[in-house]
Amino acid sequence: MTIGIDLQAEPEPRGFFRAIASLKDDLDINVELASPDLFIPVPSNWQDRSPFIIRFGKINYYHYDFYSQALSKMERGHSRDWVDVEGMFRHQLIEKRLLWTRCLETETFLIRYPAVDPTVYRKRVEQFCLNS
Repeated sequence: MTIGIDLQAEPEPRGFFRAIASLKDDLDINVELASPDLFIPVPSNWQDRSPFIIRFGKINYYHYDFYSQALSKMERGHSRDWVDVEGMFRHQLIEKRLLWTRCLETETFLIRYPAVDPTVYRKRVEQFCLNS
C-alpha cells in the first residue's frame, strides 16, 4: 500500500497538471512529479524494464523499472522507502543479487548526482543485498 504517488509522463499529455490536481483531491493522496532518475543514475533502457500495468483510453501505464525504484529508495533512505524495498523483495519484484549488480553499474555515473554520497549509497545497498 502506498501513501503517495510519484508520476512521470512521457510525453507529457495536454491537461496533465490539471488531471493531477484533480486526482490529488479525489483520492486525498500525495502526488509528486518524481521518478528514480531524479535521485540516482538509471540505465538507458529503463523503459524496456518497466512492466506494463494497464491501458486506459489512449494512455498506457507502466511501473518504473523496479530496480531503479529500489535503488532510488535506498539512496533516499527514509523508513517508508525501506518498507517499500522489503515489500518489492517479498513480492519477488526484485532479486538481491541483481539489485547489487545494478548498484555497481550506477556507481560510475554518481558523479552527476552531487547530493548522493557514493559511500553511503553503496553501503545501504550492500547491507540490504549482502547482509540481510
